[in-house]
Amino acid sequence: MRVALGSLPSAPGLDNEDFAAAAPGAAVLLDGAGVAGAETGCVHGVAWFSGTLGALLLRKVTAHPDRTLADCLADSIGEVRSLHGDRCDLTYRASPTSTVVAVRLGDAGLEYLVLGDSSLLLADRDGATSVLTDRRLDGVGKRLRGHVDDLPTGSPEHAAALAEYRNALTGLRNRPGGFWIAGPDPRAAEHALTGTVPVDSLTSVTLLSDGATRLVDRFELADWDKLLRVLNSSGPDELIRLVREAEAGDPDGRRWPRGKAQDDATALHWVLP
Repeated sequence: MRVALGSLPSAPGLDNEDFAAAAPGAAVLLDGAGVAGAETGCVHGVAWFSGTLGALLLRKVTAHPDRTLADCLADSIGEVRSLHGDRCDLTYRASPTSTVVAVRLGDAGLEYLVLGDSSLLLADRDGATSVLTDRRLDGVGKRLRGHVDDLPTGSPEHAAALAEYRNALTGLRNRPGGFWIAGPDPRAAEHALTGTVPVDSLTSVTLLSDGATRLVDRFELADWDKLLRVLNSSGPDELIRLVREAEAGDPDGRRWPRGKAQDDATALHWVLP
């Protein structure tokens, strides 16, 4: 199993709320999410949540090959909930959450699970690429963002509009007509995108946080084929460098409106034999 992993926090000195790891025949990637400035009810923080959930999930998907990835995720969310203990009140709408991408080699092929707006990039031996991303958050976000994208990223006005948007967004979290993400409720796992693809035709499997896919889906400076060529030739660190270069060229978000000038960025690139 040959895996290359690269990850950077949004800025030096800040917690990296992404988590990625691999074990023989399996890999997971999580992108933690919170609401800046909001009361979370949790003493642990977003990085603790995504890292703890990711570690438990990887253990479960490798130790229990007979259980579906969705069942493994639900069990892992339940375990993390119990680890919060009495110190945390998880009824807060802004309690820590995380996207999840998980893959596992099984007898039927490559099993996958995608929950939230992280992505799974699959490359075929014939040169084709396919991307699996849960776009329900994007659909909800477009309805709620209002004039957020008209304001300079990082300005007080942008921060206030972004906080209002995120507060509205949490009201639709893990609800019908809204979007689904890993949080306090194990039932969110039932709404993940899941499936199995034949593994014989695949050359690589790549798990990406949305901070790493910006080059394609936010900045439109590359397509998925070019992103894959960067990964194959230079690895995840070069991909993240290109993202940071683009972000630095538009610090106020005037060319590419976005919530964060820079975001945590993580890529796990698994090359199959």
